[in-house]
Amino acid sequence: MQFFEIEGGYKLQGVIEPQGSKNEALQILSACLLTEEQVTIDNVPDIIDIQKHLKILEILGVSIKRLSKTSYRLQKHSINKKFFENDVFKESSAATRGSITILGPLISLLPEFRFYKPGGDNIGQRHIDTHITTLEKFGVTFMHQVEQKSYLVQSHDLKGCYILMEEASVTATANAIMVAVKAKGTTTLYNAACEPYIQQLCHFLVQMGAKILGIGSNLLTITGVEKLKGAKHNVLPDMIEIGSFIAMALSTRSKITISNCHVRQLGMMPLAFEKIGAHITYEGDDITVDGTKTRPIRKNLDETILKIDDAPWPGLSPDILSIMLVCATTLKGTVLFHQKMFESRLFFVDKLISMGAQIILCDPHRATVIGLDSENALIPLVMNSPDIRAGIALLIAAMCAKGTSRIYNIFQIDRGYMEIDKRLNGLGASIKRLDQSYAQ
Repeated sequence: MQFFEIEGGYKLQGVIEPQGSKNEALQILSACLLTEEQVTIDNVPDIIDIQKHLKILEILGVSIKRLSKTSYRLQKHSINKKFFENDVFKESSAATRGSITILGPLISLLPEFRFYKPGGDNIGQRHIDTHITTLEKFGVTFMHQVEQKSYLVQSHDLKGCYILMEEASVTATANAIMVAVKAKGTTTLYNAACEPYIQQLCHFLVQMGAKILGIGSNLLTITGVEKLKGAKHNVLPDMIEIGSFIAMALSTRSKITISNCHVRQLGMMPLAFEKIGAHITYEGDDITVDGTKTRPIRKNLDETILKIDDAPWPGLSPDILSIMLVCATTLKGTVLFHQKMFESRLFFVDKLISMGAQIILCDPHRATVIGLDSENALIPLVMNSPDIRAGIALLIAAMCAKGTSRIYNIFQIDRGYMEIDKRLNGLGASIKRLDQSYAQ
């Protein structure tokens, strides 16, 4: 097991390019199951969750050739119908939330199969009811097998239909799209998620021969086709990693440039950072964050406390709130963070409080941060990373603390961030990746 040893108090400077989007890559890789022709995917992040997903696809019957560190060529052959008996498949499915994205393609390919409940971060209840109720509209049946922690999925003669989704779930929308593109007739999908991940999936499928109207909106009209062809796709930069770099520059009072950000695909995130004091300038798709020009956290026009909350696209992603929260602890002013989606995601703030942060955890969904107005206000700590986003938030806190901190369970950070220690050290950070035996 490895851990990070972080010497805080260092300024960052230079240029960093974000990795490819994890969430988009998972969906695009799953969509490769819908064609028998070759597909080439570029800018795929080299992280643990992606490697586990590629293992799942190999077990299903996809040949995978790695063209470079971040590029792959995939081609599906005959589906291994006994994939669910493979222990590696079961382990990989239970370890990542992204495994849910193979559900839609498998429904299009197999009349019956068993599907294991996906894993992922322990940040609250993460049921798959929206997936089930949405896909049932196509004529799919699900039987929950409690002891096996799996579902028996049966589908015959898939037909297009009208679907009003009960929530704008990104992965449920992706699965519905991947069923609809090969179902007979026309599907109307209303209250669909419209994040850039979904837009990219739709564009990729259109390249493959799918017929999709309304891309970028929450109303999609999809006419099924019999066959899809091969295609080439380039994954967008990861918006959550971009937000992480903005937070690092702001918290450490550093000036860095984040290149190739595809600014129009960032939604409200830059504006939210500006509300809590970030000074951001733009040149094309490059973002420069000047933490030396940090402003106080903005108040509302009536002088009440600012509230930052998550919302469906183009609102603020729930994945960014933990990162913004730790950033706010170093700034000047007060802000209320409201994490609506997951009831356990804010529990990591107890570690920030132990580092000296002034935070009131109002309830499982809300935390009030009183900024300490100093990039070195926090004290070092030994801690564990509970999940991907809390892990990177704790890393940011450690970079701000004067002294040496340690973060264990960094497997969680590696699930979502590619070589984050090497890349941040390239900007001037002091992060050592050490084996746990070193600490004995």
